[in-house]
Amino acid sequence: MSTFRFLAALSATLLCLLSFPARAALKVVTSVSDLAALAKAVGGEHVQVTSLAPSTQDPHFVDARPHLALELNRADLLIAIGLELEVGWLPTLQNGARNNRILSGSPGYLEVFQFIRTLEVPTTRVDRSQGDIHAGGNPHFLYDPRAGLAVARGIADRMIALDGKNADAYRANLAKFTAELEKAIPVWQQRLAGLKGAPLIAYHRTTAYLADWLGFDAITYLEPKPGIPPNPAHVAQVLGLARQKKARMILQEEYYPSTTSKLVAGKVPAPLVIIPGGADFRAGQTYLQRIEELVTRLENGLKGKGT
Repeated sequence: MSTFRFLAALSATLLCLLSFPARAALKVVTSVSDLAALAKAVGGEHVQVTSLAPSTQDPHFVDARPHLALELNRADLLIAIGLELEVGWLPTLQNGARNNRILSGSPGYLEVFQFIRTLEVPTTRVDRSQGDIHAGGNPHFLYDPRAGLAVARGIADRMIALDGKNADAYRANLAKFTAELEKAIPVWQQRLAGLKGAPLIAYHRTTAYLADWLGFDAITYLEPKPGIPPNPAHVAQVLGLARQKKARMILQEEYYPSTTSKLVAGKVPAPLVIIPGGADFRAGQTYLQRIEELVTRLENGLKGKGT
């Protein structure tokens, strides 16, 4: 090969290599999509993020399929909610992944409930007869953007500990996210000021933190016990209370069946507001966009419009 042809081939090879994006410093896997959106906001270009469960899937019940274990096999950091939300499926995937970096107690495993003020912590002994009760408290805190901000800070700290060379980037991303969220929160609160003190019905006990943020009153739930499907006798009680208290709307996540909710909404009557179960991370939705969508749907509910 002539010198000219060699140099030309070398140049082409280098150009090809340079055209590939640099490998992310951290491969991050999260249990749910809201955590994926937060991890991406903090990590930016230095992280590759995958969510095990999409926003359309009940996070209590995720199929522990082999391809999910493969994602964990390659992970540097696994981020979970904790409070036993993922207890039925995540440990199986962790053990099957054959990756010591993301096992419980390792630096590559992070449960984010530790960064928030936990609500609905049982004060008596918990057993299965009470339904899907979490002994450590309610795990559905990412509906409250104030909790989202606290979790983002905790994620940033762990990314910095694992990848110190990109610490400045993680801090800058967190500062940008914090500024955007702190600017948005009072606007959202103003838009939903009409919810303060309003009686609402929810399907599952996912509203504790949302109610704590916005001040509405979840007067009852369509499930007779957490995780137990509605039955006719309980639905009749819910209807009676809803009419007595003049419920403003029915709230339900998109991953629950809506037949009973539509029935109750029609008989109260009150708008049925179907809310996202999390950020549509696979479609590129950010955490701020996810909360904006949630606020918009609640805002429409206040106007009497169902989803």
